[in-house]
Amino acid sequence: MTTPKIDFETGSGNVFADLGLADAEELYTRAALGSQVVMALKENDYTQAEASRILGLKQPEVSALMCAKFHRFSQERLISFLNKLDLKVTIKISRHRTGEPFQQVEMRTL
Repeated sequence: MTTPKIDFETGSGNVFADLGLADAEELYTRAALGSQVVMALKENDYTQAEASRILGLKQPEVSALMCAKFHRFSQERLISFLNKLDLKVTIKISRHRTGEPFQQVEMRTL
């Protein structure tokens, strides 16, 4: 029995760019920052009430954050959440090379 050939495309690393969205770089950065906020909240087993107090958010905003609705928060606000969770954010500026994204977030691991 032969295995059928599967056509596929290799992604760019930015799903938003792969979907052709105009603001793909910003969406990617927000998603990367937001996922780090959610990871930190889960690592510390914070309830939504605790997260609300720590981040200075109302409960519905914490719910939106936990449901990955990162478009509701600016990059600056997501960075401030990381700082409130005692995480350092480092911004590094370097020359852009052809084919690489203009914005990149290096993710921390657990």
